[in-house]
Parts: sequence; structure tokens; C-alpha cells
Amino acid sequence: MKVFISVDMEGITGITDPEDVLEGGADYARGRVLMTGDANAAVLGAFDVGATEVLVNDSHWTARNLLIEQLDPRVRMNKGFHRPMCMVQGLDESYDAAVFVGYHSCAGTEGGVLNHTLLGKEVHNLLLNGEPIGETRLNSLLAGHHGVPVVFVAGDDAVCREAKGVLGDSLTTFAVKDGIDMFAANCLHPEQAQRGIREGVAEALRNLGSREPYRMEAPYTFGFEWSTTTIASTCEWIKGVRKPSPRITEFTTDDLPEAMRVLFAQMLLALQVGQKAIYS
Repeated sequence: MKVFISVDMEGITGITDPEDVLEGGADYARGRVLMTGDANAAVLGAFDVGATEVLVNDSHWTARNLLIEQLDPRVRMNKGFHRPMCMVQGLDESYDAAVFVGYHSCAGTEGGVLNHTLLGKEVHNLLLNGEPIGETRLNSLLAGHHGVPVVFVAGDDAVCREAKGVLGDSLTTFAVKDGIDMFAANCLHPEQAQRGIREGVAEALRNLGSREPYRMEAPYTFGFEWSTTTIASTCEWIKGVRKPSPRITEFTTDDLPEAMRVLFAQMLLALQVGQKAIYS
């Protein structure tokens, strides 16, 4: 059994503030330790029920966060920036299951700890067929493209509700914290959270046969609602991208990996243009 584990940071045990998740932040070094602990709990849960191969994908920001030396030595790990598939880099048809750890809720979710979608400053919303979606749904779609079901999601209580809304009430989830506001939460102790993640992943993989890949019929119209008009105007230069309103860009495709590449290209442009957008 091959298991793919995507690990973000905002939904990790004890994480509540940008200072916890951004390089140079006062508690970023400590946040890396907590992130690695939650990731390792998922790894151990997979191996507890007979996984033969586990790939861990560092899915936060520039993907240079996890402390590989603290992970189970049986894993391999993807790290580093400029990976077009971002949070699901390396996932393909050979995997039996996908696990999401440290995930956060969609931008604008009330009570969602550090809620945002893809880029906190530049992106107001990611849209699919005109509807705001979060990273859980986007990455579940990409996994489904490869025929891989998402079997487990861990993060705050808001993302657990969001994941069940997308993937069904039978999805196994584990909330490591209950959101109070965007920068505040009632958190479990790391030992308790990691025990819950390990047991939850093991349970989900035991019931793997009951999970189906998440799929939607093509075509897909993806859009960004940007923070500034200048980001939208610049992204419109990408072939196939149109601008239906001053702060929104969109494109339509039948190919989900192509969609992710176009989304990633726009995000790279937004990061560059956003540095100039002093009125954002």
C-alpha cells in the first residue's frame, strides 16, 4: 500500500499566528518542530497498518519547513519551491490513498484559524465554476484525477467541517484545535493531537475500500479574485487567461494538471507584482 501525505502548516497543533508559520517569525522554528511531529504521526499511522511506501510532501509556502531527520526513516520527502503541482507534487496513479495533515479552511471562513486560500495577502478567493473553494477541495480534485481517494484530513475544526462537506460525512478527520478567531484557537496538547492523527490515519486506511476518488466533470473554470487590479491585469497576459472584472482572472480547461500549472504561474506573477502594490 502506497500512501501520499501532504502536510501544510497553518492547521498544525498549537499553530495560531503568522509568527508561527513564516520564516523569520518569532516562533517559526518551534512551528517547524510541531509540524514535523504531526507529519510523523500520520507517517506512523500509515506504517501501523501495513503501508509499504510513504511519500511526505512539504506543502507549506516555499516547502522548506519539515525537519526530515525527525521523520520515520522509511519515508521519502518532497521539499523546495517551484513545483507546479504544489501541495500534491509527486502524487500519481501508483498511490492507494492520500492523507492531508495541517490543513486550514478556505479564505473567509469564520473562526477558521489562519484561514486563506493559497496566498494570504494576494488572493481573496480561488473560484471553481464561480464558487469559492479551498485548498482541500483543490487538492482532492487533483488526487481524484489520478484515481486516488483522500482518506483523512487533520487541521482545525473548521477545515474538518469543510473536508466533510466536500468529501462526505464518512471521511475520517481529526481536529487538533478549535478556532476562536483567525489568530486564536483552543489547542490540544501535541501528544494528544499526534495520537489522534496516528490513530485516525490508521483507521482511515483500514477502511480504504469505502473511499472513492473525488471527481467532477470537465470543463473546469478556475478563477482568482485578487487583492489588486494590477495583479489581475498582469495575470491576463498569460495565454488563455481572461479578466471578466477588474480584480478577477479566469480560465477554462479540461485538464486538471494543466489547471494547476496555470494557477501556479499566476501565483508566481502575483508574488512579484504584489511587492509593488503598496496600496493593497
